[in-house]
Amino acid sequence: MNTKLSIADFQYQMEVSGYVIFEQVVPTHLLEQARIDIPKRQEICRLWQQKNGLEAGMEGAAHHIVGGGDSLEAFLYGFYLDEYIRAYFGGEYILNSYGALNNLPYSSDAYKHGQRFHRDVRTYSKDFRLMLNMLVMVDDFTVKNGATKVVPGSHRVQQRPDDAYLEAHAVRATGWAGSVVLFDSNLWHSAAPNTTRQSRMALTLTFTRPFFKQQMDYPRMLGEDYPKNEQMRQLLGYNARVPNGYDEWYQTPEKRMYKPGQG
Repeated sequence: MNTKLSIADFQYQMEVSGYVIFEQVVPTHLLEQARIDIPKRQEICRLWQQKNGLEAGMEGAAHHIVGGGDSLEAFLYGFYLDEYIRAYFGGEYILNSYGALNNLPYSSDAYKHGQRFHRDVRTYSKDFRLMLNMLVMVDDFTVKNGATKVVPGSHRVQQRPDDAYLEAHAVRATGWAGSVVLFDSNLWHSAAPNTTRQSRMALTLTFTRPFFKQQMDYPRMLGEDYPKNEQMRQLLGYNARVPNGYDEWYQTPEKRMYKPGQG
């Protein structure tokens, strides 16, 4: 695995290409359990999708899979590539979203919205690093099973290039199971059809600077006493909350909702 990549080289690659692939970061035993746990989480999300009429195009997708006491929670506690993420932001960061995707066999229609070139941050931030994507290869990523397309250098272009340009300049983020891709959220990318007979699973995470609003209010979702680990409290946004009244606002520094050092 190339976690021996220097921080300087990582920063350079992120600046020029907008992404870096770290090979086989996540241990095999965790991947094996994740392949069992991901479908369970997807089934839970599927029930909510069906309840609210959102099942079309959501096949194989699970969103906001924090908590649960399974391998997906254990993955977060690994704090994989933390030193690189911290270097990318120049300090503290929080989890903006955490999901799982199963790129289903012959998925030309499944999860179609992911197969259009897109960015995962709606505000073009140019040189200011606002959001970072993490893509975890739970299975091997190959061209045939729909390895993610990325367009190197496109994080530096404000306007969306046309589809012909994006297709012509896209490369596939292939790798062995356990490999992890970090990429600038301004990078244009897309999923791709899985033309094999096997599922291809991945974990998808985004991280932001602490002041950026999370997609889900994880502290309220999980409860005040959920994470005992201070590093996990930081990651889940417990140290960057907004007070809801004078009593929470007028507190000594150690009791404030928004802790020092959050940027």
